[in-house]
Amino acid sequence: MAGRIEDYALIGDMQTAALVCRDGTVDWLCLPRFDSHAIFAGLLGTGEHGFWRLGPAYAPGAEPPASARRTYRGDSLILESEWDTPRGTVRVIDFMPPRDGAPQLIRIVEGVSGRVPMRSELRMRFSYGRVVPWVRKQEGRTVAVAGPDSVWFDTEAETYGKALTTYADFTVAPGDRIAFTISWEPSHKEPPALPEPEQSLVATEDFWRDWVEHCTYHGPYREAVVRSLITLKALTYAPTGGIVAAPTTSLPEDIGGVRNWDYRYTWLRDAAITLSSLLRTGYREEARAWREWLLRAVAGDPENLQIMYGIAGERELGEAELDWLPGYENSTPVRVGNGAAHQLQLDVYGEVTEALHLGHMTGLARNDYASVLQLKLIRYLEDHWNEPDEGIWEVRGPRRHFVHSKVMAWVAVDRTIKLIESGDADGPLERWKQLRDDIHRDVCEKGYDKERNTFTQSYGSQELDASLLLIPQMGFLPPDDKRVIGTIEAIQRELSTSDGFILRYPTDGKDEGVDGLPGDEGAFLACSFWMADDLAMIGRVDEARKLFEKLLSLRNDLGLLAEEWDPRLQRQVGNFPQAFSHVPLIDTALRLTASGAYGG
Repeated sequence: MAGRIEDYALIGDMQTAALVCRDGTVDWLCLPRFDSHAIFAGLLGTGEHGFWRLGPAYAPGAEPPASARRTYRGDSLILESEWDTPRGTVRVIDFMPPRDGAPQLIRIVEGVSGRVPMRSELRMRFSYGRVVPWVRKQEGRTVAVAGPDSVWFDTEAETYGKALTTYADFTVAPGDRIAFTISWEPSHKEPPALPEPEQSLVATEDFWRDWVEHCTYHGPYREAVVRSLITLKALTYAPTGGIVAAPTTSLPEDIGGVRNWDYRYTWLRDAAITLSSLLRTGYREEARAWREWLLRAVAGDPENLQIMYGIAGERELGEAELDWLPGYENSTPVRVGNGAAHQLQLDVYGEVTEALHLGHMTGLARNDYASVLQLKLIRYLEDHWNEPDEGIWEVRGPRRHFVHSKVMAWVAVDRTIKLIESGDADGPLERWKQLRDDIHRDVCEKGYDKERNTFTQSYGSQELDASLLLIPQMGFLPPDDKRVIGTIEAIQRELSTSDGFILRYPTDGKDEGVDGLPGDEGAFLACSFWMADDLAMIGRVDEARKLFEKLLSLRNDLGLLAEEWDPRLQRQVGNFPQAFSHVPLIDTALRLTASGAYGG
């Protein structure tokens, strides 16, 4: 059985990533890309679907022991786990070197004290646990082959096969270091080069140390900010600059429920807040690469803007269910692909325009197509902004006139007007100023409940929605507007959990809710960070700080956050780690630091 979501550590090479549990088991790894088929899918099934455990030996039938301590080595993505056993202490170092050739996962066992019996148990299952590969020895190396894929296993330890699993049993004493490496290569190509684990470890540590040195944030929340930046870097597909929402699929938002989605793609709505976070913390090159990915993905067909794309800009992300996998804690279905890619979500036009605006305002190298694209997007919005859509949360229910979508349409027009006024683009300025006023008036008349003094989720509805917290952050209304304050307070009353975190919107348990799905979900962590931002903006800075630091306490021992927090089960839920949780963490830390609203 897989561990709790927060029991996992992330390692990666900026093209794919692995999740390592406290007991030393790698339960998730897709090769060679984030969105490739998994060779270890035990996270969504059982040990029969693939895993690699490396840790102290244990009795047959017993549970493998969890590590006593684990940490990342400094500001890096190198994981160090230590076990204290009756026979001594041992350390396992896990990492994936930034890719220069074949992708590799390297695990180095280091004896600390005593003599500790160890076991490596490697069960490779290709195609998300469905295919048992052909495993054989070739020139002293172990290779597993199935279809287009081959995985090469290298170690100095003696190995043997049993029950379609590759084992190594050995003992380590103080100073011993024994390395294990798996490398992926297309099966029709020559074998990958022999790994050099110790050299790769030094190079990986140097890479992360040099990268973190570019961070310009030195405030009181530096540890949390740096770890979130490292996580964002790890979720970046280096060849293109696209950032996946998470490296996993189908980790449930509702344990045992159906709210299980594939997040190994790049969402356009992440663009503005990701660009903002990167630019404000000194990472201009990453911001530039992200903008260039955005322009390539949208190029040629801006009128049919998708809400998400593949990590190289792919448009077809067809959704399917893997019925042979029982799901994380029996949460089915397990999905790959994402059918929401072709939904109409008008807010993405605002988010893309905001991203381009931020790049322009902060002096990123000029890209002429960015201005052309921005004008094309507004011309599309002129004819479509007043249509119903599926909204920011990708509801699978009927389309509605979501207030957040209209607000972001206003943002798109407003930022384009600013571009024209700066002299960097030409367009019908007066006509678009009128359009901006029309959208603003429409939202304030149809999306605002005067009796309750709050904006609502959609025109004519009674429900609230946490995306309304972005109204002051986007500049649609000033923070001191009574309607903004009323909305913030209404969301606190109606969408707060018992421990003060924020739900996205109401759900109806067993019945089908506004999102077209049965079941409930946890508190959406990004929304809780937005609440902290809004509280700071309206002058309630102590309250904002307390909420922010409470959110920080939800991170696991390695500083990682999933998409949501389940207040009933007191655990993280949803795909992990989640970029859309770590980006607003950075933004809120910057806002609170600028306001002086922090302890100590």
